[in-house]
Amino acid sequence: AGRRFHEGLKPWSLVSCGIALPCATQNEVDENDVQALVNGGCRLIAEGANMPLTAAAQRAVDHAGLSYAPGKASNAGGVAMSGLEMMQNAQNRPLPRALLHDDLRQIMCNIHDKCVAEGEVDGRVDYVRGANVAGYRVLADAICALGI
Repeated sequence: AGRRFHEGLKPWSLVSCGIALPCATQNEVDENDVQALVNGGCRLIAEGANMPLTAAAQRAVDHAGLSYAPGKASNAGGVAMSGLEMMQNAQNRPLPRALLHDDLRQIMCNIHDKCVAEGEVDGRVDYVRGANVAGYRVLADAICALGI
């Protein structure tokens, strides 16, 4: 009740918020949307989809000094939980919800710590850089472990 449809507009230009969570589709948010979010008081964008920000939007986020969590880090919880579920199924051993919650929390805290450690530049954390470097290190370590 009391809601209106705004043809041709995205939600980013219609709201004031501290945190934006674009979760719909790839390239959903462009640089104009980022400016609208900044104007509305947004301080953090965390991706909830695969690459909802365009490359120009990512540059606008960086230029505006917003905190930004790329999907490869912020969406990792779903992938991690799928892995925990597959482990349970493979072992035919259901785990208590509290234990799964604790495992997922530990995984996500570890991802955050790695992003911070690899992405700290001039006293600011670049989560994109941190996630990319941390991911590369995992891949490089695996390749080295195989002797390649």
